[in-house]
Amino acid sequence: MSKMTPQEMAKKIGSGLLSFPVTPFKADYSFDEATYRSNLDWLCGYDVAGLFAAGGTGEFFSLTPTEMPEVVKVAVDETRGRVPVLAGTGYGTAIAREIAVGAEKAGADGLLLLPPYLVHSEQEGLAAHVEAVCASVKIGVIVYNRDNAILQPDTLARLCERCENLVGYKDGIGDIELMTRVYSRLGDRLTYIGGLPTAETFALPYLDMGVSTYSSAVFNFVPEFATRFYAAVRRRDHKVIHAGLKDFILPLISIRNRKKGYAVSIIKAGMKIISRDSGSVRPPLTNLTEAEMAELAALVKKLASTTAAMQAAE
Repeated sequence: MSKMTPQEMAKKIGSGLLSFPVTPFKADYSFDEATYRSNLDWLCGYDVAGLFAAGGTGEFFSLTPTEMPEVVKVAVDETRGRVPVLAGTGYGTAIAREIAVGAEKAGADGLLLLPPYLVHSEQEGLAAHVEAVCASVKIGVIVYNRDNAILQPDTLARLCERCENLVGYKDGIGDIELMTRVYSRLGDRLTYIGGLPTAETFALPYLDMGVSTYSSAVFNFVPEFATRFYAAVRRRDHKVIHAGLKDFILPLISIRNRKKGYAVSIIKAGMKIISRDSGSVRPPLTNLTEAEMAELAALVKKLASTTAAMQAAE
């Protein structure tokens, strides 16, 4: 059971960079606990405000119902209170509630509610879904606004009135008008998280809309760069930000955009490049080709000079 209140958790994660550790798999695709523990311990040595176990980059969509609480429990045990641990939940309402309860029992400090599986719903149905998950636990809940789960400001406002532990809003669609309307309506009632793929590209404009943090997937394999980039965003250092985008983030996006599912695959590829091999992605995702691995390795090698420039600017 978490020792943090939902409001304490929300305040903490809003104060710094967030990330979704990959879930390592062995050759037979079973959960590799030892590698996961090693990765988590390493990442906790950097300035990070929260880690999401079994989240999107952690291949939530491919984990079994029994694996999810196991992954969360290992994350809680290994981080030892150094950072808040949040867990993914989702699918249909009944399954989402079951996963949420299991994550809370495993010691998670909060939940990220991913979109329901497959179906598109009206606002009334989405609200009932969110409220049911919130009512199933006492820990804080963050809604992930993307794909088939786009909550409108009025719906969010009603949910905030009914659900005290609904404390966060993660944007995954990049609709600036909607984000502005949500923040204008709810202000500091929620903690706002940038959640677009490769969130670094949107970090600076979103900061001006009240989004003080974002989830960085690249933190998994270039944590020093990721934390320095985030620091540059917070101090609005345009020169350093644009250098980081030009030299690393945009070339990485170029590789990522070549095939569907590469948003996750490229992060596991990065782990292998830095000698923290966390196995392959599970089907139906596919791994990077050898040529793409070589491109990514060259980017990572070149990154040292960019990171040094960031350090000099601090």
